[in-house]
Amino acid sequence: MPETPQDLVGHDCIGLRLTTGGGLYAWEFQKDDHDVRMRVDGQLVFDSTLLMVDAAIAGYGIAYVPEDIVAVHIATGRLQLVLDDWSPKFTGYYLYYPSRHQNSPAFKVVVDALRHHGE
Repeated sequence: MPETPQDLVGHDCIGLRLTTGGGLYAWEFQKDDHDVRMRVDGQLVFDSTLLMVDAAIAGYGIAYVPEDIVAVHIATGRLQLVLDDWSPKFTGYYLYYPSRHQNSPAFKVVVDALRHHGE
């Protein structure tokens, strides 16, 4: 079981290909005042975090994904957290838009849905 980001060397890690530039995402870790970015190796690379989760559940390696998309799998024991004390906490999504005036009814539905989803 990895205890530090450097312990990922030698483990099969499931990579994420960035759609904008085609490069691989460097995993980001943070503990106390230490910020670490790791380029990991593995046999699988996807352009979707959902496919990464499926591969991790199937036992193909370690995936670096937002915790909220695997919470159910962690709760049921299908997945377990690795390097939790090194994982930066995500405070949530934010939506920025120019004005509350003149927004379409469809946009209002999206904003209301996002607002109520976080409650």
